Amino acid sequence: MLKRNTGFSNLTAGYLFPEVARRRREYASKNPNAKIISLGIGNTTEPLPKCIAQAMADYSISLSTAEGYSGYGDEQGLTELRKRIAEVFYKDLASDDEVFISDGAKCDIARIQTLFGSKVKIAVQDPAYPVYVDGSVIVGAAGKNTGSGYKGVTYMPCVPENNFFPDLSKIKKNSLIYFCSPNNPTGAVSSREELKKLVDFANANGCIVIFDAAYREFIRDEKLPKSIFEIEGSRHCAIEINSFSKPAGFTGVRLGWSVVPKELKFADGTSVHQDWNRVMTTLFNGASNVAQNGGLACLTDEGLSAMKSVIDYYLENASLIEKTFRGENFRKAGAEVYFTGNSPYIWVKFPGKKSWNVFDSLLEKCNVVTTPGSGFGPAGESFIRISAFGHHADVEEACKRLSEFSF
Repeated sequence: MLKRNTGFSNLTAGYLFPEVARRRREYASKNPNAKIISLGIGNTTEPLPKCIAQAMADYSISLSTAEGYSGYGDEQGLTELRKRIAEVFYKDLASDDEVFISDGAKCDIARIQTLFGSKVKIAVQDPAYPVYVDGSVIVGAAGKNTGSGYKGVTYMPCVPENNFFPDLSKIKKNSLIYFCSPNNPTGAVSSREELKKLVDFANANGCIVIFDAAYREFIRDEKLPKSIFEIEGSRHCAIEINSFSKPAGFTGVRLGWSVVPKELKFADGTSVHQDWNRVMTTLFNGASNVAQNGGLACLTDEGLSAMKSVIDYYLENASLIEKTFRGENFRKAGAEVYFTGNSPYIWVKFPGKKSWNVFDSLLEKCNVVTTPGSGFGPAGESFIRISAFGHHADVEEACKRLSEFSF
């Protein structure tokens, strides 16, 4: 019999979001009349902008004609889409042949771990998106959970006391650093000065930063950087991951990209760009041609304007949620609310309480689903994450219920 990959046996319990879904189903089965509203998983809810959906529909119909049919494309992505991404998001920062199109940021983050193998040291913001750590455990770069985190992972607490920017001195030399800004789940956005510290540290200590910028389009403060490549020196130490999921509503369509600078090298001088190209052409067969044509529509003037409107819609939800959690009932409960206005997430601490207990209380008393902060890492204990992805009417109803909540 073949032996199981020990990485899977090292994972604790279930992945966070399926566990949230399981608890919701269990509660709903016992309370069939409950009208549950989800402010939990960061799934988009609003329809695709019509100009973007129409572009995909037109392309799909063209596949039924001899002139319009297309089969396999370049695994790295449509040349026109790579060029447009470079022009719109990375003008003077990256070239189109450094852009690789994929089926989403989460998939890229998982695949990219194949570049570094099972011996690499891992450092993550704490709390952080679970796939950074769980993916590392599966490939063998991290061991069993010790009770305060997985063995072999350096956790960098991002908490109110350090303004959600970690103590970089905790990171071991020659580590792979996962960093997300705007951060999921805290919503914190790193300043230009903070990211310069990160880049300088990485270059001085032989580290590579996997910079997750999936929420960049929520940044409304023009002083804040949207890309790691805005920072001097970053092309020697960083890879950026991004996606159309949140700004365009492509969570189900599946389309993302990575940017790997040609200056980035492994310890032996080999090009990371070269090896990533090999990964993308060997372990991947290209994003859907239909989705990629949708991506092209996103990056027209009409598409960019439509995406901004969708983001504005979710930020309006976020402002309403923030106001609700700053209400008198939550102040009496000792709640501490953290929201920057540059993210779809509100991060709320309930001192002295367990995250899952708060989750259960809000579900049972308000029929509102949130996400327990402890699922994002040890430093997330006592916090919950509330997502602004939802229809206005649902968010308003959820906030009405929450405004009457008490433990």
